[in-house]
Amino acid sequence: MIVHVKIVGSLCIALTLLHIIFPSYFNWKQGLKSISLFNRQLMYVYTFFVAIVVFLIGILCVTSSEALLETQLGNRLSLGLFIFWGLRLLFQFFVYSSKLWHGKPLETGVHIPFSFLWIYFSGVFSIVFWIGPGI
Repeated sequence: MIVHVKIVGSLCIALTLLHIIFPSYFNWKQGLKSISLFNRQLMYVYTFFVAIVVFLIGILCVTSSEALLETQLGNRLSLGLFIFWGLRLLFQFFVYSSKLWHGKPLETGVHIPFSFLWIYFSGVFSIVFWIGPGI
């Protein structure tokens, strides 16, 4: 499982880099023009902090995978990370509208792999939690 935790960590670090292109890729400068300055800045701030959290999850997994598996604190963190990524998986299907990707080849090509990514992340942390030393 240590290898899977390190893979998740590496993928999280890579995922962080994707957040850098969000404003230009999603054309936020034009698309967010119609909302208030506060809401516009909120999008940038939230994106920044989500990226930081995902980066820190990645660093934790890469540098402390053994501790996640072998300590009570690691077990608790693994439960939290399972909940975090499990909720992200649920949002993929029940919060984002299928109208955003259904029938669109590029968007479907992003939706499907990311769905599997969230399944993998939540699956790894659920297993780490269940096989760990217990709470």
